[in-house]
Amino acid sequence: MSHTIEAKWEGNMMFNASVNGHNIMMDSTPEGGGEDKGARPKYLMLAALAGCTGMDVVSILKKMKVELSYFNVKVEADITQEHPKHYTKMHLIYEFGGNNLDIDKLKKAIDLSQDKYCGVSYMYRKSMQITYEIKILN
Repeated sequence: MSHTIEAKWEGNMMFNASVNGHNIMMDSTPEGGGEDKGARPKYLMLAALAGCTGMDVVSILKKMKVELSYFNVKVEADITQEHPKHYTKMHLIYEFGGNNLDIDKLKKAIDLSQDKYCGVSYMYRKSMQITYEIKILN
């Protein structure tokens, strides 16, 4: 099995990636020769992690019959200053809202995502530390 995407050059530094029939525009800043008409590719790595683990956590909590009124995943990443600039550490902040949320169930769902289901997390852990914290919002 394999996955394939295409990223078509649209001029200057802009690329249009076709992913599962959806377009994702990528571009650089004006300082980098672009027009700021799309996301930076490295930031999409953070989005991929947030989406992957977020979908896992929602699915797992649904099976645990945990009802959420709010859920958000933030990803903070440390990046090198030297080239090739790359991430050295990622920290996830899982924000939950709901009534009578069971912290043990939230932690179990996150741990299952991180340790068993999220392929993005699995790949990233091979090259950097990934940590997380849980915030329950009122």
